[in-house]
Amino acid sequence: MTQPPPLPPLDPSSTISPVVLPQDVRVYRTIWISDIHLGTRGCQAEMLLDFLAHTRSEYLYLVGDIVDGWRLKRRWYWPATHNEVMHAILRRVQDGTRVFYLPGNHDEAARDYLNLRFGGVLVIDSLTHETMDGKRLLVIHGDQFDAVMGYSKWLGHLGDILYTLILSINGVFNKARRRMGFSYWSLSAYLKRKVKNAVQLITAYKKFLVLEARRSGADGIVCGHIHFAEMKQMGAPGGPDILYCNDGDWVESCTALVEHADGRLEILRWGDEMAKREGLVAKPPRRRRWRKAPPPEQNGA
Repeated sequence: MTQPPPLPPLDPSSTISPVVLPQDVRVYRTIWISDIHLGTRGCQAEMLLDFLAHTRSEYLYLVGDIVDGWRLKRRWYWPATHNEVMHAILRRVQDGTRVFYLPGNHDEAARDYLNLRFGGVLVIDSLTHETMDGKRLLVIHGDQFDAVMGYSKWLGHLGDILYTLILSINGVFNKARRRMGFSYWSLSAYLKRKVKNAVQLITAYKKFLVLEARRSGADGIVCGHIHFAEMKQMGAPGGPDILYCNDGDWVESCTALVEHADGRLEILRWGDEMAKREGLVAKPPRRRRWRKAPPPEQNGA
């Protein structure tokens, strides 16, 4: 089995990662992040570097689609920020964090190296995490259920191209928002909430994942894949409710799932956290209301 190529060395003069004072670092027991899509222009690497600089944890789960192999095959794109994200993750291992990498569909080539360690990072298809308060959570990327839902791989590639177009529009839009003093806002996430078919697919996806958690004997499930951060109790046949957790992504919503020291789970929306720190206004774009034109005046006879 061939070994993957090593990371290029990090320039010691790099000033990409923010300098953070110790009192500004948040400590969690566990952090889950997924769908970073390194190797694409849509990846919010600077925001992720800010997140990694401001957080520490005992466990770190990389829940798939960390590197976008699909896009890199079509066109190579790897700026310094993406290189630094990889090094920041590997530095976590050196600091004593237990790091697990669960490949997804966009980095499916890594599934050829399951149950091996690279730089101290264990590559594994799925596993069960036990929280401090005793909840057993199945951790899996979630693309394994695309076939069950009727997806085909070519359709996924087509959707990826359309998605890239939306992200390009979103990038220009958010540059303008930041100049006006507003925080990051995701156009594609907004469309997912509004388009009926997208809502139906997300609902079906959650049901399949909850059933898998039930089948595995877990109390909940942590996944990624659909770029839609959420945490909720869901009913499942054959027992009590299952906790469904999706840690979101670092392309649109810039979110992470975290476990506090007492086992409490929380979704962090890092765009909002940065906005609080920088004094920006976190609100969606203003909705314009159109007024009906007055009826034309009628001339009397």
